[in-house]
Amino acid sequence: MGQPEMDLVKSSRCLLWLLLLLLIPVQGRQKESGSKWKIFIDQINRALENYEPCSSQNCSCYQGCSGVEHFILEVIGQLPDMEMVINVRDYPQVPRWMEPAIPVFSFSKTSEYHDIMYPAWTFWEGGPAVWPIYPTGLGRWDLFREDLVRSAAQWPWKKKNSTAYFRGSRTSPERDPLILLSRKNPKLVDAEYTKNQAWKSMKDTLGKPAAKDVHLVDHCKYKYLFNFRGVAASFRFKHLFLCGSLVFHVGSAWLEFFYPQLKPWVHYIPVKTDLSNVQELLQFVKANDDIAQEIAERGSQFIINHLQMDDVTCYWENLLTEYSKFLSYNVTRRKGYDQVIPKILKIEL
Repeated sequence: MGQPEMDLVKSSRCLLWLLLLLLIPVQGRQKESGSKWKIFIDQINRALENYEPCSSQNCSCYQGCSGVEHFILEVIGQLPDMEMVINVRDYPQVPRWMEPAIPVFSFSKTSEYHDIMYPAWTFWEGGPAVWPIYPTGLGRWDLFREDLVRSAAQWPWKKKNSTAYFRGSRTSPERDPLILLSRKNPKLVDAEYTKNQAWKSMKDTLGKPAAKDVHLVDHCKYKYLFNFRGVAASFRFKHLFLCGSLVFHVGSAWLEFFYPQLKPWVHYIPVKTDLSNVQELLQFVKANDDIAQEIAERGSQFIINHLQMDDVTCYWENLLTEYSKFLSYNVTRRKGYDQVIPKILKIEL
């Protein structure tokens, strides 16, 4: 650090930015399962042909506030003095029309925003509270990973239920078509709305009583799991892969920092935002179980191998190091800003 105090100044709420994660090599698929599904088989083959993993030897390949602060303290000894604005709300803050385009870090965004993506605080703690199963949020990612991997081992592919599955609150109306399809065809899809903090009546669950919340480890019983955006990107996305299930990812607008390295048809099944193709996609994976299993395994292995806590820390270090290069002035502490300093110096103070 530049100054004796090893200052790192941040906004009074928290911090953020971007990354490229390591990927696993895959083989192109050589066989087809019939002309009926040729369009999907071709999409998978093209996706695999264009898929270029990063080198697993190169960390620099990676292009609640305390959760953010935890990771900053992990790497602060390698950083110069700097200041930044970190948004810990759900929604990004810098639309493309804004001039000048100020650097604000946010955990999630769409292409309509200039915000710099950073790993969400939920890798360490916090996130939406789901009572009674997650009263303080999903909790530490490294510990939750272990729970999901254990559950996946208890529910290997051949043992999983082949009904598509979703449980979650109505944070976005984009989820409605799947809920309605489930009511019409419960053997194809088991999808129900649960309560959240904003729930007031059955109108908030499409006219039906709210379902009980289901722990994510119990999602591993099912072959096909759905991920939707919420207010912004959904925190559950990375968790679903660890079940060893096939993830159906609805829409592509909302991103977290690691999303660009997860490829449609390589790691998950992409679904149109309006779900107009969802029944055909479910029919396809049921008719091509071996292909579905291969995609599920690639998705699971990507998260297991390349979204570990060390990867998140590495990303933070590279992110803030690159960000610091754009600061063209000497940083001094501003009124109203909080100071983040190494733990050893806190003790000395």
